[in-house]
Parts: sequence; C-alpha cells; structure tokens
Amino acid sequence: MSVKIQQKELKKQVAPYEKSETTKSIIQLANTIIPYFVTWYLAYKALSFSYLLTLVLCIITAGFMIRTFIIFHDCTHHSFFKSRKWNKIVGTFTGILTMFPYAQWGRDHNIHHASSGNLDKRGTGDIWVMTVEEYAKASSLDKFKYRMYRNPLVMFGLGPIWLVIIKSRFNRKGARMPEKMNTWITNAGIVAISALLIWAIGWKAFMMIEFPILFIAGSLGIWLFYIQHTFEDSYFEHDKEWEYVQAAVEGSSFYKLPKVLQWVTGNIGFHHVHHLAPRVPNYKLEEVHKNTKPLQHVPTVTLSTSLESLKFRLWDEEKKRFVGYSEAKTFLKERSGVSMNPKTE
Repeated sequence: MSVKIQQKELKKQVAPYEKSETTKSIIQLANTIIPYFVTWYLAYKALSFSYLLTLVLCIITAGFMIRTFIIFHDCTHHSFFKSRKWNKIVGTFTGILTMFPYAQWGRDHNIHHASSGNLDKRGTGDIWVMTVEEYAKASSLDKFKYRMYRNPLVMFGLGPIWLVIIKSRFNRKGARMPEKMNTWITNAGIVAISALLIWAIGWKAFMMIEFPILFIAGSLGIWLFYIQHTFEDSYFEHDKEWEYVQAAVEGSSFYKLPKVLQWVTGNIGFHHVHHLAPRVPNYKLEEVHKNTKPLQHVPTVTLSTSLESLKFRLWDEEKKRFVGYSEAKTFLKERSGVSMNPKTE
C-alpha cells in the first residue's frame, strides 16, 4: 500500500470524530469559565490574609485560563460548536478573557496548520526555527537575534508579555476590516472588564492578581506550543517533499501528561491527532488516539523527557533531527567545510 493511500485511510478513520457535541461543549464551558471566575475572586479575597495564598490561587486560575484558551482555540477551528456563528461568539468572548483576538489569531493559527514542518513556508503562527546551514551562513546580528529568541528566559519569560499583552493588541498589516473590527472589539472588551475590576477593587489589587495569572498562563501556553513541535525526531521538509498527514503525525508530539494536567490543558497533548484533524473537538482527541492504532505509534514526550527539548536549537536537514549549537558546529566541520564562525559563538 502506497504512503498516500495509507494517509487517506488514516484520515477516513478519524473523520467520524470530526463532529462537536453541543451538550459536551456547554458542560466544558461551565466547568471552565465558572471556576475561572470563582478562583479569580478567591485570589482577591486571599489578599486580606496572605499574598502567598493569592499566588497559589493565581496558579490555579492560570490553569483555568489555559483551559479557556483551548476552548478559544477550538472555536477558531470551528470545532467547538456546529454553528460558525456560535464558534465566533464564544471564541470572541474567550478571546477577551485570554487576551487574544479571535479572527487574527485564528488566521495565523490556520496558516500554521497548513504549513507546519514546511521549511519553505515558515514564519506565520509558528516558532522561529533555523536549519544548521541557515544558521552557519547567517550574519552575526541574525545569530544573536536567534539565540536571544530561543533563550528560555526570553521565550518563556519575556515571550508572554510580548505575545499576550503587546503584540495581540495590534492588527497585522493588510488585515481586512472584519479582522480589524474583531481585534478592536477584543481590546474594548479587555479595557471594559479591566476598568470595571479596577473600579471595584483598585488598580493595585487588580495588578497583583491579573498579572501573575496572565504571566503563568502565557508561559505555560508557550511551553505547550514549543514542546508540541520541538522534539528530537520531529518533521521538517521542503515544499516538494512535504506531506500534510506525515507532518501532522510525525511533526506533532503526543505529550503524555498526568490526568489532572491533561484535563487542565484540554487534551492538547494529543497534538498529533489535532494536527491530523483540526475539526475534532478537544474532548474527543484522546478517544481518537485510543481507537486509531497508527496514532498510537507516534513520537511520545513525557514531563521529564520534555525538558530535553530545551537543548534543541537548530534543525539538521541531513540527520533529520533537532540539534544543539555545539553539536551542529561539529557536524558542519565533518561536512563541506561550512563554518559556524566560532568568533560569534
């Protein structure tokens, strides 16, 4: 059986799950949004006793914010409800809570799905990845920028502040009016809710609660996205060789998390299933994984092994795997004499 036939068969096996169930979606909204509001309020009440207790509650609230983001994410794929209208309404509302514009983020994310692992179509909705050869030929300034970008303190520390608080507040160049309007509505909603809370509890209390929640949720969100595509034997090919199904199954990890974290993250650890079939709602991803044998033999990452991904910096096209800077330098010496310019290292 040819690879293309196998890929078509795999898509057919998954197709029956690409239907949302309104009751399950409403239940998930209730067990996510209500606890989010309740724990936020408890974090505020805890300020009267101990800020340490407030921070503990902020961590829990950040977990519900991540889960809220997964609902938002499903809405951008039109997989949370059957109705596009309700996906947009709920997506915009959850976008206000998580500070991401529904239309803008959805566009970028769908481009990511259509080009993940394609070396010729990088740059939209993904994490910056350079190949070993690209890095070797890059200028000293570009190498510095890349190293800073991939530095964990920058990516998971400054990254949430830039992505959530700053970048998402502005429309991209060339955005159409509906997308612009959605960004403006999202910003207006954020300002309105923030202003109301500041009026009710004061700006200091508001910042002491909201900033830790956003920072923690943002950092963990970026980590989840990072680990889903940055593991040793991932998948990257140039456009002529690139295959959608292969990119989904081989280039997206199965992040095997403890059940509590799996629930908090809305099953997004089954990322190989999600990339194969984005219309499958998050509450069916595990079911698809368990009932589809080929999907059970995909790159699996655990909490402990996922930490190894922090050393992966560059994609080696020849060895078809991620490598670190020093390893890449050694490979290049063994090959065609291309130098990574030790002076810039």
